[in-house]
Amino acid sequence: MSLATPGSIQKLQAALHAKAKEEPDFRFYLLYDKVYRKDVLEHAYARCKANKGAAGVDGERFEDVEAYGVERWIGELAETLRKKMYQPQAVKRVYIPKPGGKMRPLGIPTLRDRVVQTATMMVIEPIFEADLQPEQYAYRAGRNALTAVREVHSLLKTGHKQVVDADLSSYFDTIPHAEFMKPVARRIVDRHLLHLIKMWLDAPVEEGDGRGNTQRTTVNRDQGRGTPQGAPISPLLSGLYMRRFILGWKQRGYEERFGSRIVCYADDLVICCRWQAEQAMAAMQDMMGRLKLTVNAEKTRICRVPEAYFDFLGYTFGLYHSEKTGYPYVGMRPSKKSVQRMVAAISAETTSQKGLGAVTPHAQFDERDVETGLWFGY
Repeated sequence: MSLATPGSIQKLQAALHAKAKEEPDFRFYLLYDKVYRKDVLEHAYARCKANKGAAGVDGERFEDVEAYGVERWIGELAETLRKKMYQPQAVKRVYIPKPGGKMRPLGIPTLRDRVVQTATMMVIEPIFEADLQPEQYAYRAGRNALTAVREVHSLLKTGHKQVVDADLSSYFDTIPHAEFMKPVARRIVDRHLLHLIKMWLDAPVEEGDGRGNTQRTTVNRDQGRGTPQGAPISPLLSGLYMRRFILGWKQRGYEERFGSRIVCYADDLVICCRWQAEQAMAAMQDMMGRLKLTVNAEKTRICRVPEAYFDFLGYTFGLYHSEKTGYPYVGMRPSKKSVQRMVAAISAETTSQKGLGAVTPHAQFDERDVETGLWFGY
């Protein structure tokens, strides 16, 4: 299957985006039937296969689907959706290393659930893309971590040198479902599609205890919070909720009051101010509290450039001196942690017990290091 988006899907997405852009208050009510269209499910399957990924709790792999027959498998999935009989399975919880020795929890939905989520995302993403704010850089066409880094650099050079370096605690795990569904329902009134999203938010989590046993919990449903980090639809959902903060910041007049500009990449956030950074930080903390999100007080701080330095998306911003002229300038360089992670990853990739070419299973790359151009010495 080709990864090039079929023309029929491009036409659908263009129409949805145009309608959402032209009419900000329009509510879409016929979307669910687009999710189980044959071309949409086929392309969703191709995208999931290209991303590879481990099997979920049911153990089903792409090789199993190929042996069973892809067309048959997709046809049965489409019929299940059409008859409103689809039910997601539990999300498999795994942990990957984070800088500093901590572990990051990731959720792995089953292959079947990943395909349906991807198909749903293909349908609703054009609608919400029209609503996302220019301050948001994550998981959007034509934007990435590098463009966010360049924007912060540009703001520093234009006088926004009082920086609120914000840190949110477990953002993906704490997004409140009821508050989150409000902006979704503001645009979508198709109850069947809304039900799909709600089922994914409430899906149980299954993880091993290290002794060969598994435990299944329903924390998200019981607490009404969280979206599994690692699910195909989670980036879109998380960006949609962060939009509420950015819109509120503007509507309350904080952008003008503090001469501020927000730069946001998923849950990584800085507020570059011309003045009154202390008041800006207090306002941010108050708004996050109203959104039922937790600000990490120990890691959130104010940085005044060029007197101090701060890290954002793998780069350290601050005062540097030109190697050629010796003159000082405000700029950025890859952070020490990013360099250490990349060196360790390259070493792991090139170290082999039997010569060059073998890959160790523990090599970890941070996608933001690659996106921000560390590979190219930017």
